[in-house]
Amino acid sequence: MGKLLCDSTTVAESFQGSSPIVPWKDPKSAPLEAIKAVDLVNQTSISAVNDSWDDVIGLEEQQRRHLQRFQSKGVLWKPPEDEHSSTLRSVVFRLSHGGEVSADGNCLFTASQKAMCGEIDARDLRKRTVSRFLEDLGSATFQERESIDDAIRHMYSPDLRNGWGVHVVQEVKLLASKGDRVALDSAIDELVHLGMQREMAAESIYKERCTPVNDGPSWAKYMLISGSPDDEHDIITLQYTEEGLLSVDENREGHAAAFGDDIAIECLATEFKREIYVVQAHGSDAMVDEENCVFFLPHRPRSQILEPPIFLFMKGTGWCGAGADHYEPLIAQPCSLASPEKVAIVL
Repeated sequence: MGKLLCDSTTVAESFQGSSPIVPWKDPKSAPLEAIKAVDLVNQTSISAVNDSWDDVIGLEEQQRRHLQRFQSKGVLWKPPEDEHSSTLRSVVFRLSHGGEVSADGNCLFTASQKAMCGEIDARDLRKRTVSRFLEDLGSATFQERESIDDAIRHMYSPDLRNGWGVHVVQEVKLLASKGDRVALDSAIDELVHLGMQREMAAESIYKERCTPVNDGPSWAKYMLISGSPDDEHDIITLQYTEEGLLSVDENREGHAAAFGDDIAIECLATEFKREIYVVQAHGSDAMVDEENCVFFLPHRPRSQILEPPIFLFMKGTGWCGAGADHYEPLIAQPCSLASPEKVAIVL
């Protein structure tokens, strides 16, 4: 699963200015100067991709129509105009669905692995993401670190006095060392024996003894968690409504993994020196009109761009979590272009 901020620029602005959302648009004609720059490549057979948009479950008809155009007409990507990307050429990509990935909390990294058609293991991608974050955090200014910490607190340790106009349920994430589990259980049991309700006792002990995810170092520990026995920490999730504590997910089996977020995506982009476009498809109950039910959310690396972009897909039918909470791969096939009218969108 994945998680996006309601204000998607918050995290990006912590390191640098973020690109604006690119809404879907089917122009009558793309800019001629952009078309002339297209690096024509012999089109790879679309049949190499098994999953057409007709086969993807959970899509509404309006979403499917737009996505089919991205596959049939293609999207034009133009590299940024700077000295570092001068060797890159504009390319038209046909975007096809890359297949389902497991919704085990690791989907950002599994989907990225498939989208890059690489041999890097999804867990290695997670580790490289965190390493990149820590390296960049070490060179950040005091003001930048404050902004990063604020964004992390917003996502994982929210102020429960606010935010209820947007969220019905808010979550607080805590990190429990695997070696502390016995001591934590003992402390909870003591409070229960004194007459405290189990969930209230668990909330009290976890908040007192576990590490909140509220700054850069704690985010790094959190994002390393893949739901594996090799993890150093378990994720504890406290859920709240406006009335108070709703539930305590103690994750006793240790299978919960840290969902990829905007920070992780930008770290991946920086690590591989490639833009990552999240193509979001929102359903009719997400309160969007048909023209804007599919849009491109770009995440740019905090350094030069040396490779073509990566495309990921998020689909959803509700407003919670910005309309979607699961990443899937998109296969971007470079193709030749016969006329400007065949471009579905210019990025």
